[in-house]
Amino acid sequence: MTTRIVYSTGIGALCPNCRRPVRDCVCAKGAPGAAKPLGVRVGREIKGRAGKGVTTVTGLPMSLSDIESLATKLKKRCGSGGTVREGVIEIQGDHRDTIVAVLIKLGWPAKKSGG
Repeated sequence: MTTRIVYSTGIGALCPNCRRPVRDCVCAKGAPGAAKPLGVRVGREIKGRAGKGVTTVTGLPMSLSDIESLATKLKKRCGSGGTVREGVIEIQGDHRDTIVAVLIKLGWPAKKSGG
């Protein structure tokens, strides 16, 4: 019987294969049983932000440091501020078309999600 974490604070997202925090994952890339990326989704959210919209980028199968460096590139390209929260890139404003174009140019299968 394997033990699994039912609830924990501060651990963040878990790797579906080795069940460790994503930043501490020990799985080899492309290992059998590793989760396949479903694609990168670029959406817009306004809920909980006092009506201010942000563009979100989810589904990136990268380490946290790589996601942060990509977020920096996207913020510079959009000329806007933003942050990374729990592996999700948030860019201030509606920049979906620009971000999808940049991600496709970088080789990611990005699609717009939502309305």
